[in-house]
Amino acid sequence: MTAARTFKGLLFDLDGVLYVDSRAIAGAGDAVRRIKDRGIRCRFLTNTSTLTLASLHRKVQGFGLPIEPHEIISAPQAALRYLQRQGGGACCLLLADDVRCDFAQLRQVEIEQAEDIVLGDIGAAFTYELLNRVFRRLMQGGRLIAIHKNRYWETECGLRMDIGGFVAALEYATGREALVMGKPSPDFFRVALLDMGLEAADVAVIGDDIDSDVGGGQRAGVYGILVRTGKYRQAYVETSAVRPDCVVDSVADLPRLLESPS
Repeated sequence: MTAARTFKGLLFDLDGVLYVDSRAIAGAGDAVRRIKDRGIRCRFLTNTSTLTLASLHRKVQGFGLPIEPHEIISAPQAALRYLQRQGGGACCLLLADDVRCDFAQLRQVEIEQAEDIVLGDIGAAFTYELLNRVFRRLMQGGRLIAIHKNRYWETECGLRMDIGGFVAALEYATGREALVMGKPSPDFFRVALLDMGLEAADVAVIGDDIDSDVGGGQRAGVYGILVRTGKYRQAYVETSAVRPDCVVDSVADLPRLLESPS
């Protein structure tokens, strides 16, 4: 922990910072409440690609977290907004059933007819045959839109491989980069800054992923705070090229790190 600083806004990662799977981080709700009581604007950023916004809000409410629906900014929503801006061409949604509901207005086709292939977490549905179908379509001119590119995340049963490995495999095989919607894309963080109406210098991000949360935020110009919960592993932090501006044991320590606004 370093000396206290004043911020006008905070960007919280959800899973790993405020909860892990179905278990809330001790003191998380009280920390968010105390921070909001100081008049600090908050947004809650997530790469979660399996839940609609409504489902996400129900989940955080179940943990007793004082979070409003409009304060949640998800990577799937960023992808949806992008596709809508592009005119909503033919797309294939490789997404969990729940989150697909948010994309219902888009024209959906099979992989072989898709202009855009949107890739999220589909768990056991990842097979060689599926990836090979995506590979062939990309080689024919299709475009890969990745909800995010996380390596792994923490569950109550330990670490679990995330979709980043599948995205990287398709990029390597095709020689083409995916368009990444969520963290660590600096554009994703800029969406949150714009939503809060704040400059990057007045904002900090709090995350358990040194690369996606802290590194992505720093590239967007915000202050990076790493928590030692969730997927945090000291050995990985030591090998990362990213250097957090501050490290705390838990989000519960955050209120005393911050100065009260004058």
